Amino acid sequence: MILTGSKIDEEVKKKRIVIDPYAFDCLNPNSYNFHLGDTFVLYKNRVLDPRVEQPTFELKMNGGGLVLRPGELYLGCTQEIMGSNYYAPFIYGRSSVGRLGLFVQITAPLGDIGFSGRWTLQLTPVRPVRVYPGMRIGQIFFLKPYGKIKLYTGKYQGSNAPRKSEIYKDFKKLNI
Repeated sequence: MILTGSKIDEEVKKKRIVIDPYAFDCLNPNSYNFHLGDTFVLYKNRVLDPRVEQPTFELKMNGGGLVLRPGELYLGCTQEIMGSNYYAPFIYGRSSVGRLGLFVQITAPLGDIGFSGRWTLQLTPVRPVRVYPGMRIGQIFFLKPYGKIKLYTGKYQGSNAPRKSEIYKDFKKLNI
């Protein structure tokens, strides 16, 4: 079952859902609008090999925003710290942003129960589009799980900024 906006508000007040900072006017009928942080991480290499740690660089936005260019993957993050030990979070881009040709979350919209942090957003523009720090860029909704809950304790837990892929660690563990 999906939580309604009023239930999300209730669960935030009970501290069963974390959204920090939280603003009541960001509630929708069954989701919450989250905001874009001011930091991006970009890969230096044109070809990305998942077996190798990829070098990156960081870009900071100012109040004038940043023009995102097609052909580039921008790893941004939410302004809010979000998560829950009780519900499965799911994020996606706002339709208003999608109508500008900006894909906000191209993969992995389902978060793990127990994750709490700033979410890394995979931003890919179809055409040049300017984004601004603090703009409402996406929505999060919460699903009620069935069965015993095992909380997430993985490598991205507690993220405070955009995080590059760490899939190369999986290859090392498997000695591939």
